[in-house]
Amino acid sequence: MVAPSLKLQDLIEEIRGAKTQAQEREVIQKECAHIRASFRDGDPVHRHRQLAKLLYVHMLGYPAHFGQMECLKLIASSRFTDKRVGYLGAMLLLDERHDAHLLITNSIKNDLSQGIQPVQGLALCTLSTMGSAEMCRDLAPEVEKLLLQPSPYVRKKAILTAVHMIRKVPELSSVFLPPCVHLLHERHHGKAVGLPILCFSSVDRRIENRMGTPAHRRRVAHTHRHTRNRLSRPWPPPFTSPTLTPGILLGTITLITELCERSPAALRHFRKVVPQLVQILRTLVTTGYSTEHSISGVSDPFLQVQILRLLRILGRNHEESSETMNDLLAQVATNTDTSRNAGNAVLFETVLTIMDIRSAAGLRVLAVNILGRFLLNSDRNIRYVALTSLLRLVQSDHSAVQRHRPTVVDCLQETDASLSRRALELSLALVNSSNVRAMMQELQAFLESCPPDLRADCASGILLAAERFAPTKRWHIDTILHVLTTAGTHVRDDAVANLTQLIGGAQELHAYSVRRLYNALAEDISQQPLVQVAAWCIGEYGDLLLEGNCEEIEPLQVDEEEVLALLEKVLQSHMSLPATRGYALTALMKLSTRLQGDNKSCLDVELQQRAVEYDTLFRKYDHMRAAILEKMPLVERDGPQADEEAKESKAAAQLSEAAPAPTEPQASQLLDLLDLLDGASGDAQHPPPLDPSPGGALVYLLDLPCAPPSPAPIPDLKVFEREGVQLNLSFIRPPENPALLLITATATNSSEGDVTDFICQAAVPKSLQLQLQAPSGNTVPARGGLPITQLFRILNPNKAPLRLKLRLTYNHFHQSVQEIFEVNNLPVESWQ
Repeated sequence: MVAPSLKLQDLIEEIRGAKTQAQEREVIQKECAHIRASFRDGDPVHRHRQLAKLLYVHMLGYPAHFGQMECLKLIASSRFTDKRVGYLGAMLLLDERHDAHLLITNSIKNDLSQGIQPVQGLALCTLSTMGSAEMCRDLAPEVEKLLLQPSPYVRKKAILTAVHMIRKVPELSSVFLPPCVHLLHERHHGKAVGLPILCFSSVDRRIENRMGTPAHRRRVAHTHRHTRNRLSRPWPPPFTSPTLTPGILLGTITLITELCERSPAALRHFRKVVPQLVQILRTLVTTGYSTEHSISGVSDPFLQVQILRLLRILGRNHEESSETMNDLLAQVATNTDTSRNAGNAVLFETVLTIMDIRSAAGLRVLAVNILGRFLLNSDRNIRYVALTSLLRLVQSDHSAVQRHRPTVVDCLQETDASLSRRALELSLALVNSSNVRAMMQELQAFLESCPPDLRADCASGILLAAERFAPTKRWHIDTILHVLTTAGTHVRDDAVANLTQLIGGAQELHAYSVRRLYNALAEDISQQPLVQVAAWCIGEYGDLLLEGNCEEIEPLQVDEEEVLALLEKVLQSHMSLPATRGYALTALMKLSTRLQGDNKSCLDVELQQRAVEYDTLFRKYDHMRAAILEKMPLVERDGPQADEEAKESKAAAQLSEAAPAPTEPQASQLLDLLDLLDGASGDAQHPPPLDPSPGGALVYLLDLPCAPPSPAPIPDLKVFEREGVQLNLSFIRPPENPALLLITATATNSSEGDVTDFICQAAVPKSLQLQLQAPSGNTVPARGGLPITQLFRILNPNKAPLRLKLRLTYNHFHQSVQEIFEVNNLPVESWQ
């Protein structure tokens, strides 16, 4: 015997009573079979009950698509019980991906024109939930009519439906623009008509009494009398009696905000009503509409926040509107109670509005001070919001934010990682030439105790700030050394080159630097960047280390044996990288010309070849040692890099194409070869061809970096620009792997609004291989903030013509933007 179908309540109890997932699936499969059979039989009386059970099954995550057509049948029914469940099923089971959603358009249109408020409310809720662009275009006239209906219940739902329509179809702005001006005069801010507190069965019967035939009404009236006797409270008043619901005015402000964000004509139109909006907000702040809407002593904070957001849009880049709202914003900022979270929300929106419009200077200082008080709040969310907002304002109101620098620095010690990261970013942004010493002390102290995931950002920020605002070269060197000592493994790759360049350019600090680095190397050889700089400095200025004539630090007695033993320790350490061992071995060779005494040799398995090369050089050409190993000249950082690369490429080309020349003294030949490292001019003498003699083998042993000429730089390419958002591509083809192309996509933002949720995706033809690296972030700050970079690795072994298809998605000015385009004008050098 087939088990009977369960009621909804019994189904819920049985599913909850299942002890295993298999038992739950069995119960649901049996009941779904009964529901399918009922749908096939076409039972009109219990169809809504079966669909209600199916919706519960859908909420549990099981398939319920076979009930979509039943939703359409219930919506077309004349019974309110059926319509209510049918519209609920349409909202849950239908969306724009199913063509069936278009079939209810006519039913919604009929229900909107019937004049029965609960039915109109159901239709409007469904339309605002799953209405597609086609449905919005077809039903916009009906919704426009309902915006001016006398019933506040219907008007409120029609306003929210209009907001959905504007978001789906922005060109409908002209349809809803005229009613908004009338809705702003709504007196009953929080009054609307809603369903009375009563069991749904009684409400359904009353609605069906208005919808059905006279005979049906008599049956309903008979049932209604029995229901009325069962209830302890009297029958509810007619539907014209109001109960409290979210205000019409709040929905109207939301609708106007959507119109202004999507239509320049609407923005110009509603700037005329700024005085009216100011008056509404002033009334809220001073007297309030009603006590029912007060939250923690703040009069309707939801409406206040929405009005402030609208004023922010209307006052942006508009002097007259900004002047109209200046006094009001000052009043809200000074009179809002901040003891509760509702007041803090209103105050934060006030600060954002002040910063976005053309407000007075004193008002902007007041806004920054409010954010400074937020930093002292015990709520972490409020402190995070304050730090994020101050970070956005630090460029435009730097002096005002500087007043809260001690509080910002205290936030570095937050245990919450997100708070400490925001505090670090803001602290680095506050560094300038006047406070660089004090701020560096705080940041260096934070570097010693910060979490590992923040150490790289902190080290890089300190190095950049020190390079930009260093008061003296000695202070700059000390700062970099402290970073290398504390977090050497977390610094950027160019830290070693920058420090060697800095030390080489400060001749008066050579003795001081070599002693500081020698002491640091003697204490710790685990920080590889520090060891590399120390080895380079000892190799260049090791003779100053033994003289002991540095007056800036305590005298240090060091002999040759200790220096050589320390470098030998670096060579033999398992922690030393191959590059570090190269620095140490070169330092040992250079010390052979600077120290007086017996030379020591230090051999390592990985560096035996280079050691043999040096040994061969010194055995056969000992008279050239001083000239070859003299101190490195200072490289001009300001010179154009392209010129240097061109010189090196030209010299390497001449070396590879040189014809046999008469033999010259070996010393002259070797010096000409070494001149290539210093960027020799093109008119240098061509070296002779290599011969198998010991002198000719010298060039091979030295293994000097006479690489093939590097390819010419590939020009950058701008591929996208819209409303200040720009995407540029730069190209690099590594000489050691010509089939590999590295593309760096850089997204910048010069507009007034932040770009959030930025995602860049790419595709190439099937003959190529593409690998997308993780981007540096997903937010591009406004006004030329820190850009987002992302690396594309494309492997093109066949040198096929390169085509790139990009898809950009992001949010800008509260709008979701998606752009798909193909880049066909890539430089030929990128793939040939």
